[in-house]
Amino acid sequence: MTSRREGSSHIPETGETMRGIILAGGSGTRLRPITAVSSKQLLPVYDKPMIYYPLSVLLLAGIREILVISNPEHLDAYRRLLGDGRQLGLELAYAEQDRPRGLADALRVGREFVGEEPLALILGDNIFYGHALTEVLRTERERLDGCTLFGYSVADPERYGVAGVDDTGRITSLEEKPTEPVSNLAVTGLYFYDNEALDMAAGLTPSARGELEITDLNNLFVEQGRARMVTLGRGNAWFDTGTHESLLDAALFVRVLAKRQGVRLACIEEVAYHMGFIDAEQLGVLGKECGASSYGRYLRELAGV
Repeated sequence: MTSRREGSSHIPETGETMRGIILAGGSGTRLRPITAVSSKQLLPVYDKPMIYYPLSVLLLAGIREILVISNPEHLDAYRRLLGDGRQLGLELAYAEQDRPRGLADALRVGREFVGEEPLALILGDNIFYGHALTEVLRTERERLDGCTLFGYSVADPERYGVAGVDDTGRITSLEEKPTEPVSNLAVTGLYFYDNEALDMAAGLTPSARGELEITDLNNLFVEQGRARMVTLGRGNAWFDTGTHESLLDAALFVRVLAKRQGVRLACIEEVAYHMGFIDAEQLGVLGKECGASSYGRYLRELAGV
């Protein structure tokens, strides 16, 4: 980013359409009891629902056709929150995942929605921030050939999927929660795939838990030499908000950005406006719908109303 605003306006469209999938299912057992009656991805992260954060990443990548996958009991809540997306210049659809079946199962559920296009899959509990994130996402979308993963250096790589990478960024190995990690490069919850990943996911053998593992899918691309890693280095932040501690850390980070720098991270209305999906008039309408909240006031000021 080049200013306190998130997103950039008048970004040219890429030549190929990409569909987006947000996986917002799961039982959120590590966050009990606060997930006992609510979907984890509807929990607040400072001033907005958690799902706003992955949704904003897809918007920054220029993706406007997005599928939200969740448990049957929570889908209506997402529909009430986000609607059909027209207010943001998007096309939103919804699909059920009746029980946790692995991250790669999202490609099975979303197959009809994706059609013949490439896709971006993002986990609904992941938060990304970076000064040049828009440019990185658009660049990687355009140069996609096979599979592109996004990595982040962590102090405890044994808790994550870990990648081995050569000097060109080609992934040489992937291992889930290794006891002896080959690097400290954790695989984040954002994945870009060519359309062939749909067939590859459909052909996966379920794990002992009966799930389609995303690492198994990604390793198929590694074997082909068509898996790349983009490392999110200095100036970037990544949170996997799956625990009480990480959820609090993310909320405090978002608050600091808002209070000290004036950055409203993952304000989807603002991102849609700066990406050219909606105009100032529609932004003002959305601000008024938020009432007297500081969030609504921010949108109205941005729209000049």
